[in-house]
Amino acid sequence: MRPKGTAQQLERRRRRAIQLLKEGRSLSAVARALSASVSSVWRWRNAYQAQGWEGLRARPSPGRVPRLSPAQGRRLLKTLLKGPRAAGYGTELWTLRRVADVIEWDFGVRYDLSAVWRILRRLGWSCQKPQRRARERDEEAIRRWRRRKWPDIKKRTPGGP
Repeated sequence: MRPKGTAQQLERRRRRAIQLLKEGRSLSAVARALSASVSSVWRWRNAYQAQGWEGLRARPSPGRVPRLSPAQGRRLLKTLLKGPRAAGYGTELWTLRRVADVIEWDFGVRYDLSAVWRILRRLGWSCQKPQRRARERDEEAIRRWRRRKWPDIKKRTPGGP
């Protein structure tokens, strides 16, 4: 299991181990001092002996190569910002299924819906529910009704103030 800390913090830890070894401490003493295993300190010593300080440098953690490149991610964002109607849908509502379809059509890459959600989060998008309000809603008429009619109705209601 990877220890806690940023890549830079872990690199400083490895460098500190080498300094302690140079002071004459044993592998086990250094391991105890840094809360590391003896085998880790041994690997760090060997890397330092073979490559010097360069052997202790932080490296990017390995992982799967993304199936969408950063350029494709930018293109996807532009497509999403144009809206679902521009992509051929009948409503102005993006769903994970629709975004997955757009990714598949534009880039030929098929994603599970949970992966589409992670892509959207990486692009800075969040989950939002559309407000369920009538398009014909008249806010001014509602305000007038609340100001003029509602107080009279409220007074007549049993159990009211």
